[in-house]
Amino acid sequence: MPGTIPPVVYQYPMMLDVTDLLCVLVGGGGVAVRKAKGLLAAGATRIRVVSPMFSQEMPKEVERIAEPYAAHHLAGARLVFSATDSPQVNQNVVRDAHAAGALVCRADVDDEEPGDFATPALHRAGAISIAVSAAGAPALAAAVRDELAGRLDPRWLKLAAAMQLLRPVIIGGAAQISPERRRKIFEDLATPDALAVLAANGVEGLWRWIAGRFPELVHLPHPTGGG
Repeated sequence: MPGTIPPVVYQYPMMLDVTDLLCVLVGGGGVAVRKAKGLLAAGATRIRVVSPMFSQEMPKEVERIAEPYAAHHLAGARLVFSATDSPQVNQNVVRDAHAAGALVCRADVDDEEPGDFATPALHRAGAISIAVSAAGAPALAAAVRDELAGRLDPRWLKLAAAMQLLRPVIIGGAAQISPERRRKIFEDLATPDALAVLAANGVEGLWRWIAGRFPELVHLPHPTGGG
């Protein structure tokens, strides 16, 4: 009989800007390929992959070091991914990454040297990312992700794209807008009413609508380049 279900231990979720971080992947197989592609899709520009051999699917944009892993390969790394088929090598990578002050993700499972973070099941659509974690059960996380992705209203994708224009202008007007009012503006822009306005009148109409509700926006630079 199964024992008592233990309490859930939550991990801290975040969306990380990896543009300029040195990311080191140890391993050259399929798992490393997926990690490399995921980092590239997230905008990473400094990816080092260490392995004696590389999959033919390894992206050409990464720096390849065709050597067995050694601690010096982590020099300057901020993020480390250990994705080899050797538990001992993965254990060494975790210990070396901690010694270097880098965060490390370990592809296999080890209670003694588990690493610092895990990558969730991810779905990207336009400017929206859906990330799901399920207590270390990747197949379950992927199933939940796919269910949520199938229910994603296309109008939210259009609103997320519009916010890429509107949000910088609103944030840039911080001198004219109090934090409380700015928070209320963003709350109003995430409502069914905002979705309906955008669908009917486009980004231009959405800006007129929100500026009508918050007069302090009228004097800000026009986000769409109009008058």
